[in-house]
Amino acid sequence: MSQDYEDEAAFLMVYVREAHASDEWQTKGNERAGIVIAQPTTYAERREVAAQCGAALEPAFPVVVDTIDDVANKLYGAWPERLYVIDAEGYVHYQGGYGPWGFKPDEAEEALRELL
Repeated sequence: MSQDYEDEAAFLMVYVREAHASDEWQTKGNERAGIVIAQPTTYAERREVAAQCGAALEPAFPVVVDTIDDVANKLYGAWPERLYVIDAEGYVHYQGGYGPWGFKPDEAEEALRELL
């Protein structure tokens, strides 16, 4: 989607916090994949984990990191993952459901097309 609309919209990934931290809710799938990460307790640690996430996912757009006190997460209810379409004035045009079940890129793309 980011490639299809790169001339018309800006895309951004906001890393909010570790969804399956080893000291909170480690999943068997993450363990098998070798992803065993404790929840960061400092902003520097969170930035490091976000960099690892970005390196693994290789998104085609910038990755920014929420503050350690979770300001973006609290404002947008973004954890564990959520898609948003926000217009040029900063208003939320589309808010997807909580991921992974509510993670519906087709709905977000439809909302983006409506906005454009």
